[in-house]
Amino acid sequence: MDYFPIFVKLQNNPCLVIGAGEIAARKIELLARAGANITVIALKVSHHIASLEHKYNLTIHQKAFKPDDVLNFKLVISATDNRATNELVAQSAGAHKILVNVVDSPDLCSFIFPAIIDRSPIIAAVSSGGAAPVLARLLRAKIETIIPPAYGQLAQLAENYRNKVKSLIKEPAQRRIFWENIFQGSVAEAVFSGNDNGAEQQLLQALQQHKNTETVGEVYLIGAGPGAADLLTFRALRLMQQADVIVYDHLVSPDIIDLARRDSEKIYVGKQRDKHTLPQESINTLLADLAKAGKRVVRLKGGDPFIFGRGGEEIETLMEQGINFQVVPGITAASGCSTYAGIPLTHRDHAQSCTFVTGHLKDNSINLNWTQLALPNQTIVIYMGLVGLEKICEALIKHGSPKDLPIALVQQGTTTNQRVVTGTLESFAEKIAKLDIKPPTLIIIGTVVTLHNKLNWFQLQSNI
Repeated sequence: MDYFPIFVKLQNNPCLVIGAGEIAARKIELLARAGANITVIALKVSHHIASLEHKYNLTIHQKAFKPDDVLNFKLVISATDNRATNELVAQSAGAHKILVNVVDSPDLCSFIFPAIIDRSPIIAAVSSGGAAPVLARLLRAKIETIIPPAYGQLAQLAENYRNKVKSLIKEPAQRRIFWENIFQGSVAEAVFSGNDNGAEQQLLQALQQHKNTETVGEVYLIGAGPGAADLLTFRALRLMQQADVIVYDHLVSPDIIDLARRDSEKIYVGKQRDKHTLPQESINTLLADLAKAGKRVVRLKGGDPFIFGRGGEEIETLMEQGINFQVVPGITAASGCSTYAGIPLTHRDHAQSCTFVTGHLKDNSINLNWTQLALPNQTIVIYMGLVGLEKICEALIKHGSPKDLPIALVQQGTTTNQRVVTGTLESFAEKIAKLDIKPPTLIIIGTVVTLHNKLNWFQLQSNI
């Protein structure tokens, strides 16, 4: 993050603009909307700036800029086409620790102007750090289309009742839930349709009902997918952003955790082979205890929670204790990793069925139905098979699989760090042993692996 985003209160604060052309006029308009007291210094004053003098009660000094001119101002903007003047303004403001912006010169700025979406009192801003201002404006246009102007009226309604709600709902977490329901329910819809009186009445009714309602916690069991953050479902994202607590495992990437509500509590319960932060029974109890305390809890699991994710065990505990829960499926690693590796799990010329198995059983053995797995015309996907890879290859060959049967290992699938290694059953374990391979990995076995080089769209796209 090159620039820390903040919103500065300029109401009745002195701000200085150097220059009096069209660019300066645009900056003056923005400062005036924020209620600033504006002084302009310029040798020549355009007709546009002159027309704004009385409208915004500008103080205009028609003269050359001097270093001491920045004194006693909270913010300074230089909007001239003279590099020497702009540098002098930046140096003078910097010497006095005053915020300064030099238009179109990020190297001289201590702050930059974002592209602004104004739904006062709701303000949103988009910035590229000066790298691509046109792109920032295009993104602003996209955001404008999904934030109707009525959101400002909704925020104003909330402000009008903020103190009343605070006095009746003492617990901050419960106030947050109340407002989330208001902003996503019938009250918001009434505001959007122009029915302000109806919205106000519905808000008061909701406040009375909430005051008389007992706090109930809930658990959201969410599949985080194979790795890439943009493969989350819309429902997963919505629930993550309203949860009070995020309980997550080691397969969930930092990018996905960053999408959760900023002030939510994050609890890591990652389990790796022989390295359990918490045993499964303790995780089940933790989820139940948090929900019984009135928390909205997201249990975030890599892939899909019902495919080798032990999600069934977790909701069994919740059901036994009468705790409300939802399950949100995720893209399982088999589907995500194979797709991004360009290896179809089924193909009319190669495989008419696909079998998912785990290479790490409850008793630490790899005692699978090898006779079934060695049958031709199918694809085998093995989760957690890296440690037992040599035994897996040997067992398949022993039960009739060809020694030259193609096999692939996908490491960190769907992410920018994805790595795909291919080979054959006979020599693959030896090949992998020479490489620095670390979980998460997925193993794919079958003749569909031969399609990898031809269909490797993700790697080809990444190299463009």
